[in-house]
Amino acid sequence: MGRKMTDAVHVKLLIIGSGPAGYTAAVYASRAMLEPMLIQGMQPGGQLTITTEVENWPGETEIQGPELMVKMEEHARAMGANIVTDMVTTLDLQKRPFTATCDSGRVVTADAVILATGAQARWLGLPSEEKFKGFGVSACATCDGFFYRGREVLVIGGGNTAVEEALFLTKFASKVTLVHRRDSLRAEKILQNRLMSNPKVEVIWNHELAEVEGADTPMGVTGAVLRSMLDGSTRRVAADGVFVAIGHAPASELVKDQLELHNGGYVKVEPGSTRTSIPGVFAAGDLTDHVYRQAVTSAGMGCMAALDAEHYLAAMGEAEPQTEKLVAAIY
Repeated sequence: MGRKMTDAVHVKLLIIGSGPAGYTAAVYASRAMLEPMLIQGMQPGGQLTITTEVENWPGETEIQGPELMVKMEEHARAMGANIVTDMVTTLDLQKRPFTATCDSGRVVTADAVILATGAQARWLGLPSEEKFKGFGVSACATCDGFFYRGREVLVIGGGNTAVEEALFLTKFASKVTLVHRRDSLRAEKILQNRLMSNPKVEVIWNHELAEVEGADTPMGVTGAVLRSMLDGSTRRVAADGVFVAIGHAPASELVKDQLELHNGGYVKVEPGSTRTSIPGVFAAGDLTDHVYRQAVTSAGMGCMAALDAEHYLAAMGEAEPQTEKLVAAIY
């Protein structure tokens, strides 16, 4: 049963999204006594919940992605954040307080909003790709490349993402085969030159990934079927891993007509801050970051967003200036 508009709940700070950026923002905002509400979205924990081992989170030599996100959620709860399992379907940023309407019918008004909805790797949509995700199929070389030491891998794509992933993988893999639908790459020339001069790299032109092949026990990739874009013929290629590198899509649908975006849909923030084009609305993590896209940089931005929001609310007279000295040093 959906709630009526009159049932709107008001909060000082609403955080939308539940990856490292959202949860870190919730920790900092809670400690600043802002009593934030965090709405988790469709995939609580975000992209890290579809990775397995994480070996680059400082302080954890190795931790499972889902476990790391559970720990972050528990930390945010322990600090006092109100964490809600729901999904924001519409967000009105045209007037303050801002208004979020959720899938359940819940309506939340907020004096400030932190957007931390993240991004998602673009996938090809093949059933076999879905089956082996996390078991040899990945969309993040910097997350998973380490596990392919001395092994053969495929990279699917032809833009900067694909070439950067392929080059990164040459540090570990014995052979990296780049598969591209066309007969030339879209990547920057300097990247292309580095790729072509690397002895570990082979490029298969004018082909697309038709199917990922692998074993069920244990689950793992053994190769791929490639289809020619010229005559439709197929060929098999042996591989231990398949990296799909056809770009990332920031989850900016909620705000695409309200906030300034750039670089293909990422929310634009003022350099060195998390402030967006609307005062009181802040963005952090992969939603605004088309460069680094790491858990630790997202968490750092989540911290920045909470401090920026606290400074904004204090200036509006809606929060105690808890970190006034720190903020004075920043601004």
